[in-house]
Amino acid sequence: MSELILATGDEQAALIEEIANYGDPVIAEIYEAWRTGGVYTFESDTGLQLLQFTELQEWVLVSTGEVVPLSEADADRVEKERASRSVRKSMKSIIDTLGLKAEDANVRIDSAIKMGRSQKMEFVPALEARLLVEPSKEVKQAIEEALAISLLENGDAEQKLAAVKDLTKMKSIAARGFIEKVLQAERDAARAQGPLALASANALLVIEEHVKIMEFLGSFFRGFSTGSVLLIVSFGLAITFGLMGIINMAHGEFVAIGGYTTYMVQTFFMNQWGLSSEAFGWYFVVSLPLSFLMAAGIGLLLEKTIIRFLYRRPLESLLCTWGISMVMQQGFRLIFGAANVQVNNPTWLMGNLSVGGFSMSYTRLFIMFVALLVVLLTWLLLRKTNLGLHIRAVMQNRSMASSLGIPVARVNSMTFALGCGLAALGGSVLSQIGNVGPLMGQQYIVDSFMVVVIGSVGNLLGAGISAMGIGFVDQLLQPSLGPVMGKITVFFVIILFLQWRPGGLFPTRSRSLDD
Repeated sequence: MSELILATGDEQAALIEEIANYGDPVIAEIYEAWRTGGVYTFESDTGLQLLQFTELQEWVLVSTGEVVPLSEADADRVEKERASRSVRKSMKSIIDTLGLKAEDANVRIDSAIKMGRSQKMEFVPALEARLLVEPSKEVKQAIEEALAISLLENGDAEQKLAAVKDLTKMKSIAARGFIEKVLQAERDAARAQGPLALASANALLVIEEHVKIMEFLGSFFRGFSTGSVLLIVSFGLAITFGLMGIINMAHGEFVAIGGYTTYMVQTFFMNQWGLSSEAFGWYFVVSLPLSFLMAAGIGLLLEKTIIRFLYRRPLESLLCTWGISMVMQQGFRLIFGAANVQVNNPTWLMGNLSVGGFSMSYTRLFIMFVALLVVLLTWLLLRKTNLGLHIRAVMQNRSMASSLGIPVARVNSMTFALGCGLAALGGSVLSQIGNVGPLMGQQYIVDSFMVVVIGSVGNLLGAGISAMGIGFVDQLLQPSLGPVMGKITVFFVIILFLQWRPGGLFPTRSRSLDD
């Protein structure tokens, strides 16, 4: 670009032709600066330099991007460079189709979609040329769809008919509005029974059916995702409630601890290495175990100082943990402020996975993976370790376990810390799909208790099935009933279920619960 800006006449034409083969987005950035008067020439001791004045109020070399310090006297000597009308005309088509040549396939897909939806005839040659050399199957499909949509506006009768048939095969949701226009135009022209109108009507039916299938799959996916979040948040509650009989009303605040720990780790990585660095992408991987350890440590301290004096006193434990919950909320406000704080997604969690035209966000998929990991690790802990054996023994009969030499007090402490740590894991993953604030855990505390009660107190398998069931029902009802009525209906169904099975899905026969 620096050679192009400094060249004249035929040299510029040759360089523009050469630039047309590249897809680097920096071409558009430099051209935009050149077009709007942000590029300057400066005669220095080393020769003529081409500089760009950036939004950061810095002078940088166009050729390398290196920052060049200029004194006020030097800044007065720079001369502005502007692209000529002929250059702007030649560069316009290159800039508009630059995305088609980008290295990132997603950028090429987005560019093809935008060009197709514009239905401009001038983009058709560029799309056809790119289709011949495009190596990616997904990008080819996007280009073919864009070409078909463009031909709906620019083609003759036969081309329009062929385009409608192609879009029918693709089940193109993006083309629905354009096909409706074609159908309406045919009806206005008294050709409602013509081949193009019939093909358009058939295409709309096929696309509508495809949309319904996609909506169902979307509800299914969101339900699985919501159930995964509930599972992570409620698993710790199921453990502490099932073992100790402690109704921990502060469980939601341990969720918030996970969110705030993630925020602090993100801030540290941002200050240390910068938002655009590769190291920043690792902050979330680091924050997951740190969130667990932070909440487990606070939970351990809480159990040793307060909770252990409240065993077998459910009403007192409920009121006490409720008070602790309010104290912790106020503590969050004093430390982080009353407003929510923003946690950014690492780049590897951005974007979607597309399967058969159905897109699933990487963030939601990662939450499902974490939920599966939590279930697996908890099962291994309870079934394959001495701590798990002791936990199960205490759950069955606290007095008998104590008489057999099991350190019940230590098991209680470790179990409460484990439950708090699992809650913080939930808060950490929740920070990727929402803001972090003092009340973030309160949004899930009621649902978490519902999960524990429906799944039977102390039964982790029941908690897992219950979490998924509530998530699915909630997401399946919301599209038709709305968020509020959907939630009310879920609670009503839960009440009816508990009338039928008061003990939940898997009633547990535990002497500790009979105490």
